[in-house]
Amino acid sequence: MNRAENIIVGISIGDLNGIGSEVVLKTFEDSRMLELCTPVIFANVKIMTFIKKNLDATTALHGIDKLDQIVPGKINVFNLWKEGVDLNLGVNDEKVGTYAIKSFTAATQALKEGIIDVLVTAPINKYNVQSEEFKFPGHTDYLDQELEGNALMLMVQDNLRVGLLTDHIPLSEVASHLTEELIIKKIETVRKSLIQDFSINNPKIAVLGLNPHCGDGGVIGKEDDAVLRPALKKIFDKGTLVFGPFPADGFFGSGQYEKYDAIIATYHDQGLIPFKTLSFGKGVNYTAGLNKVRTSPDHGTAYDIAGKGLADNNSFKEAVYLALDVYRSRIQYAEITEKPLRVREK
Repeated sequence: MNRAENIIVGISIGDLNGIGSEVVLKTFEDSRMLELCTPVIFANVKIMTFIKKNLDATTALHGIDKLDQIVPGKINVFNLWKEGVDLNLGVNDEKVGTYAIKSFTAATQALKEGIIDVLVTAPINKYNVQSEEFKFPGHTDYLDQELEGNALMLMVQDNLRVGLLTDHIPLSEVASHLTEELIIKKIETVRKSLIQDFSINNPKIAVLGLNPHCGDGGVIGKEDDAVLRPALKKIFDKGTLVFGPFPADGFFGSGQYEKYDAIIATYHDQGLIPFKTLSFGKGVNYTAGLNKVRTSPDHGTAYDIAGKGLADNNSFKEAVYLALDVYRSRIQYAEITEKPLRVREK
């Protein structure tokens, strides 16, 4: 990583019938963003120009046909395909879904090759992207396959960070997935991310219980006492500041979350409902645990407002900011750990 002064941000365009293109264009209408990074949109300059005109946007686009033509200070649009794409804004379309994945997989390859420094993904429709070539619940699972490390969804908004022990699985299967091995691996991933990605030297991590009242001593489920507590004790005894399990119902409402650098929920909605309530549309989905940096806004395609100019781009802009911050933090961490301060001998 040697481009801290001119970070190249790759952007996969997401579902072209959704609000992804709109929030991307709105984000980079602010010319000051180009002082922080160089964006490269994986799409087609003609279709981006069409969307721009539909929104009466003023964003200046620079089309390129090869990734070695990226120009700093410009909003580069890499012409990943040449053919036209019929758009019907606000409509679920399987053909449009194929272009979302074409954009995402090409951007991921560029990330792997170091052509772009970080990846910010616009929202996809998880249903219309499914095919013989792409059988993943979403971005994170594909990145976990393609990149090094262990992917973990970490939702971020300022100092609020919420991770998940399990993510896109049915609620009926959560308990069976909670093993000591999984808990240890996920908490270590969060701990490492807090240190290298957020520059927190000795992070404090809270873990939420699975059952109401953490099972009430086994009356409402045994998983908290039989699985979670022993695993957390083992992790704590090895030096990680992990606490819990905490009853989830009052944890956020009472403000307890403010005492910790990260909170880990046992399942998807347990963590994301309070996070999205507190983040006020500025939350970011960060894929922690991988050797490359990827972020995304915390919203979906929003077909109901697509093409109407109503989309709020704050979450996407925050996703860009976070990607830049994490990239710089990793550079700093690498420098510190490669050249540790020598301890003076007495």
